[in-house]
Amino acid sequence: MDLLIKGGLVVDGSGSEPVHADVGIDGDRIAAVGSKLPVARRTIDARGCVVAPGFVDIHTHYDGQASWDSEFRPSSVHGVTTAVMGSCGVGFAPARPADRARIIALMEGVEDIPGAALAEGINWRWQTFAEYMDALDKTPHVIDFACHVPHDALRVYAMGERAAAGQVASADDLEKMSAELRAALRAGAAGFSTGRSDNHRATDGSETPAADAGKRELEALARVFKEVGHGVLQIVSDFDMASGPEAFDPEFDLIEAMSSASGRGVSISMLQRVGDIDQWRRILSRTERAVASGHRMRVQTAPRGIGVILGLEATFHPFIGFPSYKAVSHLPLEERVVHLRRSDVRARILSETSEPVAGDGSPIPPLADQLLAKLDFVSMSLFRLGQKPNYEPNRQTSMYGEALRDNKTPLEVVYDALLEDDGHALLYFPIYNYAGGNLDAVAEMLHHPLSLFGLSDGGAHVGTICDASFPTFLLMHWVRDRKEKKLPLAKAIHMLTGANAAWMGFRDRGEIAIGKKADINVINIDELELMSPWLARDLPAGGKRFLQDARGYRATLVSGIVVAENGKLTGAQPGRLVRSR
Repeated sequence: MDLLIKGGLVVDGSGSEPVHADVGIDGDRIAAVGSKLPVARRTIDARGCVVAPGFVDIHTHYDGQASWDSEFRPSSVHGVTTAVMGSCGVGFAPARPADRARIIALMEGVEDIPGAALAEGINWRWQTFAEYMDALDKTPHVIDFACHVPHDALRVYAMGERAAAGQVASADDLEKMSAELRAALRAGAAGFSTGRSDNHRATDGSETPAADAGKRELEALARVFKEVGHGVLQIVSDFDMASGPEAFDPEFDLIEAMSSASGRGVSISMLQRVGDIDQWRRILSRTERAVASGHRMRVQTAPRGIGVILGLEATFHPFIGFPSYKAVSHLPLEERVVHLRRSDVRARILSETSEPVAGDGSPIPPLADQLLAKLDFVSMSLFRLGQKPNYEPNRQTSMYGEALRDNKTPLEVVYDALLEDDGHALLYFPIYNYAGGNLDAVAEMLHHPLSLFGLSDGGAHVGTICDASFPTFLLMHWVRDRKEKKLPLAKAIHMLTGANAAWMGFRDRGEIAIGKKADINVINIDELELMSPWLARDLPAGGKRFLQDARGYRATLVSGIVVAENGKLTGAQPGRLVRSR
C-alpha cells in the first residue's frame, strides 16, 4: 500500500457509529479498512484523532478565483476536499466577450468580490459553459470542484441587454437557454442555480437578471434535467418578503413546479431572516409537505449566524456613509486612524447621520441602509470578534450592553472599538439566524432530517465574511463545545461528507469504504480551534479578502495525496473538476 492511516477513530461518513480502525490507501483509492493492515510506504499516526472523509461543500463561489488560483483557500484549510461552485445564480459562464464587464459587476454586487480583481484575474478562455469547465480542468488545483450553471449568466448569454430583471424571455430565448444548459449538463455540469433575493443586486443597485424569472422560464430550464437525467437544482429566495406574507406560497409553488418539471433534487437556502424571523419554519413546513407528496427536496442550512465582519479595512462598517468619514475614507489606514482619533473629528462624526451607501457602485446591499438607520438597535447584535472568535456571544457583551455599563451611546462604543489595535480591530454582526441572541433556531435547523449542510459562500463576500470556516465551527461548537442540543459526531460528519456527496450524485466519495476516493481528513477534535479572520492582500489588482486559519487538522488528503498538514497547504495539487454524468 502507498499510505496507511493508523490508530484513528474512523467516522466513515455514512452516519454509522465510529470504530477504531486503520485505513489503507493505494493510489487514489481506499484499499482497506480494518486492523493489522500491511505496512505501507508512508504512515500517518492518527492516534487521538478522528479519521473522516473529506468534506463536500455544496455552496461556494470560487467561480472566478478557480481560473487563476489553485488553492481554494480558505476552504482547503478547513477540511473541504470537494467544492461546488456557481451558487445563487451568479457566475462567469457562459459569457460572450461583450457581456464580461456586466457579469463582473453582477458578481461584485451580489457576492462582494472586487471587480478589479476579477477583471485582472479571470483569463476568459471560454464562452460556453462546457469551454469554461474544460479551461478549469486543464489547471491543477489543491482540491476537487464541481460547477453549477448559474441562471443569471445563462440569461445574459441568451438575451444580452434584454436579460434585465422583469424582461420576459421569448420562446427563442428559452430555447437558447435550454440548449446551453443541456450542453453544459452533458459536459458534466453538476446542476443549475437561480437567485431570487431582493438583497442580491449588481453594483449599480439593479436587480439580478433572473430575479423575477417566471414559471414558464423556470419550468423550461427544469425540463432539461428530466431529459438529461442527472444534476440538482439550487434555489436562493427570500420569498418576496417585501410584498408581504401572502407572497410566500406562490413563490414556493414555483419551486415545486421546478421540482416537478425536473424530476431531480431541489435545495432551498434556509435561514432566519430579519423582518420575518419565522419564515424558515414555513419553508420547512412546505418542504416537508412537498417531500411527503413525492418531491426530492431539501433545505441548505448554516451552522451559525450569517452576518458580516466590520472593520476599517473591511467592505463595511457603521460609519462608512457618514459624511466626515467619507471625506477621509481614501486615506491609508494609519493616517485614517490618526485622523479619527482626534477629539474634534470624533465629535463631528458622532453628530452626523449616514447617507445612503447601497447602489453607489459598491457591493453593499440595500439591507445595509436599513440597518444604518437603526444603529442603536443594531448595536445589540454587534460584538467584538477578538483573537478567539465567539460565534454565539451573549447580548450582554454587545456594543449596546457595553454602552449601558459605561454610560455611553452605542455609537461612541462602536467608534472607539473600531480604532482599537491601530484600526485593525474587527466586530462581528450576525444579521441572520440570531434573532433570539443565540443559536437555538440553528440547532433546530441542523437537527432536522431534511437539512443539508451548506451556505458557506466560500470565495464570496471576501471583505465581509469568512464563512468557509463553517465545517470547523460545526465540529468545534455543535459536536464538542455546546452544552445543549449538540450533534453526535457521526451525524455531523455525515452532514459534512456522505449526505452532501449523495445529494450531488458524487458516488465515488463521501465515505471511508473500500473502492471510494481517498479524500480523507485526520482531525484532532479536542485541539480544533478557529483563529481570528485576517485580511490578506493577495487577490489580483491588490484586492483584499478575509482568510481564517484553524488548528487541529492533522492532515487532509485528496486522491490519496496529502494537500494540507497541521493547517498548512503542502503545495500538492491533485484536485480536478468533478464531472457529473
